[in-house]
Amino acid sequence: MPITIFHMLEKNLGKKIRVILDPAYGFEGTLAAVTHEPAGIWLSDAEAIVLRATIAQPIPQVASREERSELFLHLDSVQRIEVLHPPRR
Repeated sequence: MPITIFHMLEKNLGKKIRVILDPAYGFEGTLAAVTHEPAGIWLSDAEAIVLRATIAQPIPQVASREERSELFLHLDSVQRIEVLHPPRR
């Protein structure tokens, strides 16, 4: 049986993730649950983020944050999911 996106997401339950909905907007939070019907993810301690890129810094950086609580994101609207790792010392 091939590994699906659901297997990969379930492996990261409880980790902090960044979900990009379009090039300038997304959410960060803790992956709380993965659902198959409807296909989506639940984030807890979520924040809405605005991403900005410039000619000097082409990789998008978080420009602003707005606190949210818990939210559901349908996988049809997601462009990219990144697992955020704590910084090393």
